[in-house]
Amino acid sequence: MIKDILCIIPARKNSKGVKNKNFLKVNGKMLIQYTIDIAKKIEGKTEILISSDSEKTEKICKKNNIKFYGKRPASLSGDRIETIEVIKYEIKKLLKQKRKFKYLLLLQPTCPVRDIKKIKFALKKIRSKKIDSVVSVCNVNQYHPLRMKKIIKGKLINFIKQKKENMKPRQKLPKIYIRSGSIYLTKIEKLLKSNSIVSGNVYPIITKDLENINIDTINDLNQFKQSFN
Repeated sequence: MIKDILCIIPARKNSKGVKNKNFLKVNGKMLIQYTIDIAKKIEGKTEILISSDSEKTEKICKKNNIKFYGKRPASLSGDRIETIEVIKYEIKKLLKQKRKFKYLLLLQPTCPVRDIKKIKFALKKIRSKKIDSVVSVCNVNQYHPLRMKKIIKGKLINFIKQKKENMKPRQKLPKIYIRSGSIYLTKIEKLLKSNSIVSGNVYPIITKDLENINIDTINDLNQFKQSFN
């Protein structure tokens, strides 16, 4: 049976920047719960799968009426493991159980603020034949590549070669975007063939303000906490 959407929420228990951040409580509930709550609002045939090596996973699944597929192996839970390897492991595990899906929706719990309307719009776009992946991005603003530098042998050099120093105000620089981490949506068939979460024709979803919070450090976590004040 082919369902529509496989929503994977990757949440390993160990993290360096903020210890066990996915399971810390913020404003009365675990960080991962914010992502689970938004995933449960998605209409249609959606399967939510929490991929984690944490002992808390089964309890969290039971609380949210989500099927528990077992813990992720330790070999796929280190900080050097790429997300694509985790996703392929979970997809192949489901394929062995004859569980098939058309689309993968990756929602990282470190990005707890999302607009459900943007997720639904992303799903609408990927169902068109012209789009293979949908990815959320945000404007780099003052961190523009034309302003960036690198240090070589103690000397400061422009990251991008320019004839002269670019002193234009930010508003006059061309708009440049970076992945915000909030939404990754792709056709599973394309993912398995390309070995990439993002491939083919990619459509951008622009995120702003609190949607761009990506919790990697204590400062990021404090910013999220302050948003409730």
